[in-house]
Amino acid sequence: MLRLLVLLLLLANGAYFAWSHGLLRAAGLGPEQQTEPQRVAQQIRPQELQLLKSVPSPHSVAPASDATPPPVLPSIPASAPAVANATPACLQAGPFDEQQSVLLRRAADAALTAGEWRLEPAVVPAHWIVYMGKYPDATALDEKKAELQLHAVPFRILMDPPLGPGLSLGGFDSRAAALQALPGLAQRGVRTARVVQDSPELRGQLLTLPAVDDKLRAQLDGLKIALAGKPLQACP
Repeated sequence: MLRLLVLLLLLANGAYFAWSHGLLRAAGLGPEQQTEPQRVAQQIRPQELQLLKSVPSPHSVAPASDATPPPVLPSIPASAPAVANATPACLQAGPFDEQQSVLLRRAADAALTAGEWRLEPAVVPAHWIVYMGKYPDATALDEKKAELQLHAVPFRILMDPPLGPGLSLGGFDSRAAALQALPGLAQRGVRTARVVQDSPELRGQLLTLPAVDDKLRAQLDGLKIALAGKPLQACP
């Protein structure tokens, strides 16, 4: 029985080998061919095909070793001195009352030369604001700020007495100009604002430094005490 089984296996393997290699194709037995003879028939003189080496494009980039290096820009040392401000600036401070003007004149004579400064009579007009306040505490102030922000109304916080804590909704050179702003604010929901005088008209002496350069600016330390806390600002 075992011999018969071995003989059948040998015969099956031999038959599969003959079938897979096309030995039984004459008897109509054999695997299906996967070739495409029609594509071979469509070839046009395949014997004349030649393989060519690739030619570099004239626009191709040259190797890095042959490229011209970019120009080297001169470096600026980190310790190079800054360029001095060559444009003089006009500065003013004031107004100063009679006693302050006497002290300022003495300090300017000692620290500066003639022509670098002048002290002249001046009138600073009164200043008016559209005002809201005075509020009893910070909580009330914050509530009003939130209300103005909701209506997109700009404001400036005032903390110094006598108007602080309060809010300024705009400054004006005259009371009439400030009054003209109230109707527009009312249309935006602001109905409790009023016009008050922020600062009175001031008369006195105005210090003018017409051409302050770097050299003169270094000499202004001699005027600090005589300026009585009034800052030097750009001339209008």
